[in-house]
Amino acid sequence: MRPLAILRPEPGGSLSAARAEALGIETIIRLPLFKVRPCEWKAPDPERFDAILMTSANAARHAGEGLDALKSLPVHAVGEATAAAARSAGMMVDRVGNAGISEMLEGLPNGLRLLHLAGRHRRVPSDLSQMVVPVEVYTAVKREHPEGIAQLEGAVACVHSPRAGKRLAELVPDEVRSTVSIAAISEAAAQACGEGWERVSTAKTPDDPTLLSLAKRLCDTPSSSGGQEE
Repeated sequence: MRPLAILRPEPGGSLSAARAEALGIETIIRLPLFKVRPCEWKAPDPERFDAILMTSANAARHAGEGLDALKSLPVHAVGEATAAAARSAGMMVDRVGNAGISEMLEGLPNGLRLLHLAGRHRRVPSDLSQMVVPVEVYTAVKREHPEGIAQLEGAVACVHSPRAGKRLAELVPDEVRSTVSIAAISEAAAQACGEGWERVSTAKTPDDPTLLSLAKRLCDTPSSSGGQEE
């Protein structure tokens, strides 16, 4: 079985690693490419909004005391981990979606006023039917010299975001890249990795459990013919 590299920063990295272990993946490489840090921010007047949109557990974990002024608003959370973090922070979770921000917004009423507690680097959907106001509460800072890049040779790498894919491509030399298979959480994340990898496969739905299931299949595959897959 091939080793699996988890590139997510903590605490998400530990969550993915635990899921990988539960799937029976024998060797897991912890290789976080970013460090998550809180941003300075001020909570807006909650009367301006109908609800809060959270697309990452890091929003709840790093928003700090600013959340206290917003606890009267229900939370629409993308992912069970995000919902759990919001509840731990004392927020009221109204809806949990597991297929990404676009699918979440499609299921919400038109014209809803949403406060998006977000990271500095985020994807903004187009053609919104709601008013979405982003407020940056955390940021992911890249690690300049992450240890363990050489361990990627012959491994499978889990790519959880386009930014992670781009950073991975910057760090991995061509002679190693051709031996590495990529399990990407979305098509955008897969494209950000660029070319030259042994194989690039995309999860059918953009969530961590589906991504880890894909990674497990790649870890069980000794070699491939290369190319782009779904």
